[in-house]
Amino acid sequence: MKWFEKVTLLLTVGIWGNASSVNAQQMSVAADGSGNFRTIQAAIASLPDHAAQQRVITIKKGTYREQVSIDGKDHITLRGASEKDVIITFARARDAYRCEGNTDDWGVATLNLRNAPDITLENLTVINSYGFDATGDVTIDCPTDASKKKTISKTGHQMALRTLPGTTRLVVRHCTFRALGGDTVSPWDTEVGMYYFQDCTLEGGVDFYCPRGWAYAENCRFICHSTSAAIWHDGSGNADSKTVLKNCSFEGDPGFKLGRYHRESQFYLVGCKFSKDMADADIYHAPSGPGTPKWGRRVYYSNCKRQGGDFAWFKDNLASAPGAPKLASLTADWTFGGRWFPVSGQPATVRLASIDPTNTHATAPKPEAGIDSVAEKMLVYQRAVGGWPKAVGEAKVDYKRPMSAQLRAATLADAKRIDATIDNNATTREIRHLTTAFKQTQNAAYKQAAERGVRYLLAMQYANGGFPQYYPDRSNYRHQITYNDNAMVQVLRVLRSVAQGEGDFALFDPALKPLAQDAVTRGIDCILKTQYVQNGKLTAWCAQHDEKTLLPAKARNFELASLSGAETVGIVEFLLGVDNPSPEVKKAIGSAVAWLETVKMPGLALQEITDPKQPTGRDRIVVPTAGATLWARFYELDTNRPIYVGRDSQARYSLAEIENERRANYAYAGTWPAKLLATEYPQWQKKWENGKSGL
Repeated sequence: MKWFEKVTLLLTVGIWGNASSVNAQQMSVAADGSGNFRTIQAAIASLPDHAAQQRVITIKKGTYREQVSIDGKDHITLRGASEKDVIITFARARDAYRCEGNTDDWGVATLNLRNAPDITLENLTVINSYGFDATGDVTIDCPTDASKKKTISKTGHQMALRTLPGTTRLVVRHCTFRALGGDTVSPWDTEVGMYYFQDCTLEGGVDFYCPRGWAYAENCRFICHSTSAAIWHDGSGNADSKTVLKNCSFEGDPGFKLGRYHRESQFYLVGCKFSKDMADADIYHAPSGPGTPKWGRRVYYSNCKRQGGDFAWFKDNLASAPGAPKLASLTADWTFGGRWFPVSGQPATVRLASIDPTNTHATAPKPEAGIDSVAEKMLVYQRAVGGWPKAVGEAKVDYKRPMSAQLRAATLADAKRIDATIDNNATTREIRHLTTAFKQTQNAAYKQAAERGVRYLLAMQYANGGFPQYYPDRSNYRHQITYNDNAMVQVLRVLRSVAQGEGDFALFDPALKPLAQDAVTRGIDCILKTQYVQNGKLTAWCAQHDEKTLLPAKARNFELASLSGAETVGIVEFLLGVDNPSPEVKKAIGSAVAWLETVKMPGLALQEITDPKQPTGRDRIVVPTAGATLWARFYELDTNRPIYVGRDSQARYSLAEIENERRANYAYAGTWPAKLLATEYPQWQKKWENGKSGL
């Protein structure tokens, strides 16, 4: 079941009434083989995506050294034999995970939940052991970092539990979550996230309990290994969002601070106990946040005590909270404001709102998300790194084809395949389509996927501004700076739209704008530096350039290092769109146009003919034609002589001299520059050069 369908079901069944009764599935997991499954993940995978009642997976005593993910499934209970006897452990540092090319947090934790409403966790210990295992900081190769290196700290972000959007009404009872680093427990969905914790132990570094949305924790123990902050909250999606901590205890390293916030937030601490090691520091607004919260500081205490004496800042102040709630009213059911009643179990009285990026603070119900059939398939094909493939094996990705349940499942299971690319418009076409689909349907999954795609583009860019054809795959010629088929140009066009907030891209996360603008600036710098100098004169560009020397480079056997009569056009057309072009950009444009004029082949045209004698049954031939003009795809670097190269990688000077298979299936000649020279460049000249080339 698709995410939007689940949300619809949640709003019509899970919230407004009870579904019809069905037999709940139950199964067991035992590492020793005495259960239905040996691993927790195998048990989860066996379940259908949707059920009207909880499916219970009973986990027998043991240590399970595995990473567990629930993606796109609802109504599942993971129930351990006991909190101390069922241990799920996995080691992963978030910074190292990002260095592997992953553009978001999916898969960063020991226990990962995404698009998974109505999940219950009981009697479990969940550990991210990276910090406990590490002997110290390590420096690793990191292609996504500007310095290409990254120091991984044993106290950096290490998540035991991470939930992504679409996971709501999460119930956690009698569970322990442990990590040495920050963000140990990270349930994140500012719009509809609702989380209930009871009788749990949470341990970690900075911000180790950091819910977004609505959260309630009762009788929980918090153990802090950071002097920055133990708890954190983001309530920016709704003015009513809050984190409530009732009858909880806090302890930790000497001088640990209670909490902080970077964005809109609302804290209620009721009947909490603080150890003597807690610093004399109230919950504070972190200066690294996006600015002063528009809803102001909202931190409220009632009946809290500290071992060794109370601090003045946590005196009772409930009377100043919105609505001046009474102590007795601060319950779990009150916390969620009618959207969910985890204790009493009564039907919700307030409908969950769909995401509306133009009105993120509204509490009124919003229209349910729509569906775009192509966008739904794009969600399936998106790789873990954030980009998309152009083909899977030999099969081209075709979003017009029907997608069977088997193909969908197999494609989702293959998400970590390293075939994401910008070749043949892959990734850029998906970003554009998903952006438009989000505007039309308000389906938040489309926007999130498009933004992940943009972050993938940002991550793949070289420090010199160039873009490889594939990322993170660096095999063969895939690591070269790629202008071929306008790959890099299409990326820069998308990023320029993001940076300028053009059209539907205005709905994107504002934080992407400066990142996209920096990428475009560096991309233009790379274009200027890769323009080939021939006998001291700027000319054109190759279809691909070495990412280190920036010189023209060979790709496939029939794509030698040469100047391109096709890709040069795409690059120039992109540069024509640069606002207030610098003298360097103007010179690059004028020089390339002059080169295109020099290498044109007047009086020739390319014809496609049927020829049964040829292996392909057809052919392409160059014929004299009055008034016609033709350009070659490739020109020798220092002679400007047109070349035609077959699979034997030998340059020839006539199209007829190479094999028919290549002649018939590859564009060796065309009229690509015609429109540029006839209309686009003269219009640009009139605007920016007053009729002069400026050369």
